Amino acid sequence: MTVEVKNIKDQIWSLLSGIPDPEIPVISITELGVVRDIEVNKNGIIISITPTYSGCPAMKVFEDDIISTLTREGHKNIKIKTIYSPAWTSDWLGDEAKQKLKKYGIAPPRKTSEDKNMLFEEDTKKVPCPYCDSNNTKLTSQFSSTACKALHFCNQCQQPFEYFKCI
Repeated sequence: MTVEVKNIKDQIWSLLSGIPDPEIPVISITELGVVRDIEVNKNGIIISITPTYSGCPAMKVFEDDIISTLTREGHKNIKIKTIYSPAWTSDWLGDEAKQKLKKYGIAPPRKTSEDKNMLFEEDTKKVPCPYCDSNNTKLTSQFSSTACKALHFCNQCQQPFEYFKCI
C-alpha cells in the first residue's frame, strides 16, 4: 500500500468515525463495528459494511450517510459493499463504545457471543441498570425500540432501560 493510499484510508476512517449510528446516536458506525473495510483503488472507494442483523433497517441510512459524508469531502466513485459473513457480533463493540452506551442509558452487552451457555442462564435476565448499577432488574420485553435491544425495568431506581443484547 502506498503512503498516499494509506493517508486516504486514514482520512476516510476518520470521516466515518464521525457518522453516528442512526438508532443509537451516541456511538459512531465505526464504534458499532459495522464498517469492516475500506478499499481505495484507481476506480474509486469501496466501503465494506456488515448489518448488525439480517434485515437491519439502518443499513440504507448507513449507506446514504457514508456516501454523503465522503462526497461532501470531495471523494468520488464510492461503492458500498455489504458483507454478511462473518455475521456482525456485539463482540465488535469496544469498551469505550460500551461505556458510551451505559452513559446514554443503554445497558451494554455483558458477555461475549462465544459464551453460548448465557442463552440458557436465568441470570441473563438480571441486567445491571445503567443508571444505578443495581442488579434488581427484570426483563419486560425481549424487543425494544430495535430488535438488537431488550427492554428491562430497574426495581431499585424505578427506571425502564434498554439492554443491548449479546448477539
